[in-house]
Amino acid sequence: MLRTLDIVLIVVMTAAATVTYTIKHQAENKLEEVRKLEAGIKLEEDTIDLLRADWSLLTQPSRLEKLVGVYQQDLQLVQTAPTQLARPQELPMMKADVPVPDEVAKGKDGKPAAKTAATQKTDTIATGSVAR
Repeated sequence: MLRTLDIVLIVVMTAAATVTYTIKHQAENKLEEVRKLEAGIKLEEDTIDLLRADWSLLTQPSRLEKLVGVYQQDLQLVQTAPTQLARPQELPMMKADVPVPDEVAKGKDGKPAAKTAATQKTDTIATGSVAR
């Protein structure tokens, strides 16, 4: 004859087995997801390596020199003059660095106007005027 304690223990054991199986099944599903992600990452890394090799091949100076020779009449390419290159210090001022004119700086009543968000902004690049 079964006692109440035996029935309770059988129910607890069955519940524990069910919970254990559920956790095991979820862990296997997550492991499968991880393997799929790892395979996708490996595929992307291989694709990146292939594209880098392709880019290296396409930008070889000897290949580009041959292409310039073949398409010279169509493209009419010329070398860049050193005067066409500029340093950041030679670029014109950024808009945020331009001083505010007097009529804008003063309000209608002649008192200094409050600074707006646009005039409070500062640029992080130090630039100056173009030296000619």
